[in-house]
Amino acid sequence: MEKVRLSKLMSEQGLCSRREADSYIERGWVMVDGQPVTELGTKILPTQKITLNKAAQSQQSQRVTILLHKPIGYVSGQAEQGYKPASVLVVPDNHYSGDTSAIRFSPRHLQGLAPAGRLDIDSQGLLVLTQDGRIAKLLIGDESTIEKEYLVRVSGKLSENGLALLNHGLSLDGKPLKPAKVSWQNQDQLRFVLREGKKRQIRRMCELVGLRVVGLKRVRIGRVMLGDLPPGQWRYLRENERF
Repeated sequence: MEKVRLSKLMSEQGLCSRREADSYIERGWVMVDGQPVTELGTKILPTQKITLNKAAQSQQSQRVTILLHKPIGYVSGQAEQGYKPASVLVVPDNHYSGDTSAIRFSPRHLQGLAPAGRLDIDSQGLLVLTQDGRIAKLLIGDESTIEKEYLVRVSGKLSENGLALLNHGLSLDGKPLKPAKVSWQNQDQLRFVLREGKKRQIRRMCELVGLRVVGLKRVRIGRVMLGDLPPGQWRYLRENERF
């Protein structure tokens, strides 16, 4: 059996991100078979037991994940072409009054806060911002199978067999798309459930079957719903919520 970098195994096992793993190793917070490992680049067997000490667990428990109802006109990540990033909305004045978590806002919650996934500038709905590498990996890692649900208003005439193709059979950028769940909600609105997130995927899928997207809203990521969170407002992910 071949040895693997400890930080890679920690990420694959969902203990933390690779960057966090390196930080924990340097601080002596990582144990392999009960023994602390402090050297970066250490390789171990995949069968060996990795644990984090209480200091690492405590630091992880203090990391926050924020659910934002991103309005149209904001970009998900870094500012671009004069458009503001959605993270600028995470201020006390925009904190949802119906937030039932026990977390009180602190400026340190903005440090290292990054979007776990994208939502186009002309789309709205649920955007996850997190300090926790485990959640980022769960939502956007290569192995992620988390569903994302969208309500999509469309115009145009759906091509014959178009609905079947939206569910399975289309390709983008020369690669076949994973099966989706697509159904009509009403005469001008489709419901999409995807397990992948290529750039402008839904808009491009619709164009391939004769439709044009005129409105797109993400309403669910995994088991977490947008619910009645108003546009431009945010709340904390609660302890009892899981994607």
